[in-house]
Amino acid sequence: MSTRTRRSRLCALGAVIAGGTLVLSACSSSSSGSSSASSAASAIKTPSAVASLAALLPPDVKSSGKLVVATDASYAPNEFKDAQGNLVGMDVDLANAIAQTLGLKADVQNADFTSIIPGITANKYQLGMSSFTDTKDREATVDMVTYFSAGTSAAVKAGNPDNIDPNNLCGKKIAVQTGTTQADEIKNVINPACVKAGKPTVPNDGDKFDLQTDVTQALVAGRDQVMLADSPVVDYAIQQTNGQLQKLGATTDTAPYGVVVAKGSPLSPAVQGAITSLMADGTYKSILDKWGVQAGAISSSVVNGATS
Repeated sequence: MSTRTRRSRLCALGAVIAGGTLVLSACSSSSSGSSSASSAASAIKTPSAVASLAALLPPDVKSSGKLVVATDASYAPNEFKDAQGNLVGMDVDLANAIAQTLGLKADVQNADFTSIIPGITANKYQLGMSSFTDTKDREATVDMVTYFSAGTSAAVKAGNPDNIDPNNLCGKKIAVQTGTTQADEIKNVINPACVKAGKPTVPNDGDKFDLQTDVTQALVAGRDQVMLADSPVVDYAIQQTNGQLQKLGATTDTAPYGVVVAKGSPLSPAVQGAITSLMADGTYKSILDKWGVQAGAISSSVVNGATS
């Protein structure tokens, strides 16, 4: 995301104009504060530590006994706060499991999305797990260890009362989270193309909200006609609004999420090995099943697997 572009990469969605399909990307941003790893992980069997992977840890991390993991807890079901204010979600459970596999404890801290990668490079955090899409641009400054796959999805009110065409979003009121790639794409790609085609632009370059929950509420309340977000986030919002929303069109431009690690750090192969171990012992599948995001499962983890 300034962009959860910084969460995501370009996703094909939006107005088909002048013979070309515009592209959008999935992502997110926002929120601050800190917390220890969520109690939600208690529902997941604790994985055993793997000595060969723990041996890969940098000495300072190993001696500290913990992994400091940054997340922007405003992007349910990937990372968010429960009713008690605990940090929960797929990424939180995976962070706990990765740390346990490495013989450590996870200290998951809530942070503004745009501060996470700078925090990694400044050694404030060891890992960033906040629905970051693995991109070549990101790989230029940090390592990305793949663990999930997501695309961009759109949602509208149930029944699509405004007859929104997913292939033509010009002039539509679109809600997005502040700092997301979706927000950037409305401003930098969709609206310029709409102008070129002589069509009305998306008002305000999209209605931007700091929290994804506010994006969803804007659509439910009818203040906006469409919302754009990462596919698991849209799927979860549809479930949580009890039939008030529906998905619009297909999920597009699927790409891997990556755990953010300092460039060239020995933590990168350690984390990749931990994810591989969690895939093998069933913990990975259990976590994805718990949060209803099993459609995004990948079969293997790699370091720096971006294709664009």
